Amino acid sequence: MIVDSLVVGALQVNCYLLGCEETQEAVIIDPGDQPDDVLHLLAKHGWQLTQIINTHAHFDHILGVAAVKAATGAPFYLHQAELPLVADMRQRVMLWLGYDPGEPPTVDGFLAPGAAVHWGKQSLEMRWTPGHSPGSITFVDHTGRRAFVGDALFAGSIGRTDLPYGNHQQLLTAIRQQIFTLPDDYAVLPGHGPATTVGREKRTNPFFDDDADEL
Repeated sequence: MIVDSLVVGALQVNCYLLGCEETQEAVIIDPGDQPDDVLHLLAKHGWQLTQIINTHAHFDHILGVAAVKAATGAPFYLHQAELPLVADMRQRVMLWLGYDPGEPPTVDGFLAPGAAVHWGKQSLEMRWTPGHSPGSITFVDHTGRRAFVGDALFAGSIGRTDLPYGNHQQLLTAIRQQIFTLPDDYAVLPGHGPATTVGREKRTNPFFDDDADEL
């Protein structure tokens, strides 16, 4: 699997493009804005986009979805519990960024944690990591020993839970059960900010100080 990325939008979202070298097929995670830049990156690699998959549906992670869909024909998938956030996108953008982005993207199907996303000869395991949002998903690339965690976990921090549908305790539990159970050397690729590792966050993340004796 070849992984490329770019930072998009006013809230600086990490958008990840994952390609299969053998088949030249790709999926994209969280095209949050700047669809022209996303499409340019796709064209640079010469990949065919087969799916748009999102860790969650806060507006900063889905603003570019509609344009990428229109240009590539790729279907858009996320967890069904994220539908209220998709529906709320337009209002939230007007509130936060002060402009009308138009209608939210159409969701073509739903991701089921415990299953896998497949394209070309590649796959990602899906783990449900709610708390930042109700249907947040972590995508795990076991071959590459990395996890795309969205806004569940950051280097030295966790996702905010004061937004609608957030749940602080649920998020802590999900991280412990679904991310910290991965091997320590797995890279953690978050929705914002720098990469880290599972082991580093288990040892040093201040939100898990109570776990220190157990880790």
